[in-house]
Amino acid sequence: QVQPVESGGGLVQAGGSLTLSCTASGRTFSSLTMGWFRQAPGKEREFVAGISRLANGGTYVTDSVRGRFTISRDNAKNTGYLQMSSLKPEDTAVYYCSLTSADYGLSEREYKYWGQGTQVTVSS
Repeated sequence: QVQPVESGGGLVQAGGSLTLSCTASGRTFSSLTMGWFRQAPGKEREFVAGISRLANGGTYVTDSVRGRFTISRDNAKNTGYLQMSSLKPEDTAVYYCSLTSADYGLSEREYKYWGQGTQVTVSS
């Protein structure tokens, strides 16, 4: 069983930065595609960013965070990251790390393993 664990959330002022981390046990991290999702109060969970398990599979982010968020991974450390900068109050949400054995994943249904989430709050 694979269990992702997120860390790095917190309270930050608008315009600030945070880096979320995701570690996973139970299976080789490098064999899994990683995605980050978020869920704001009263809203559905949405895709934020993904990074393929393939060496040249690339990364992809949703339009609302493009240019501000960067997803990356360090397979040697079994850890993935979501670097967030120029944060806005509308980025406030619980952020979830998710993993899948698929080559790519843009929607919730493509991901099998989910973390418990970490809260990110951006104050204005």
